[in-house]
Amino acid sequence: QALVADVLKYGEIVKRKGLSVLEGPGNDLVACTALAAAGAQMLLFTTGRGNPLGGPVPTMKIASNHDLAARKANWIDFDASPALAGASAWLELDNQFITKVLDIAEGRLKTKNEENDDREIAIFKQGVIL
Repeated sequence: QALVADVLKYGEIVKRKGLSVLEGPGNDLVACTALAAAGAQMLLFTTGRGNPLGGPVPTMKIASNHDLAARKANWIDFDASPALAGASAWLELDNQFITKVLDIAEGRLKTKNEENDDREIAIFKQGVIL
């Protein structure tokens, strides 16, 4: 639990220590780019469909269902589906998840987007595009 220290507009960078919330477009890649531009050094990206994107920073893709994790193993970094098995699975899954996040953050592991050299950016443009 944390208090929100700041609310950033799209295109702004983090100015204060603590939890910042970023206002921006919901498109997957545009949102990932905006978070990285704001100062995020790693993204935790939940997916139920298996978007293969790779942001400009390590992007840990978390599958919400086992079928996706199995079919798209080359895109998915973590299978969160055991959480659906009940409370007894939560503690072990939580420990596995935190360990994986820390291993990636500390450079011991690479995300699938890093392994696949899949790094993209997309920006949001308002108005007419010709």
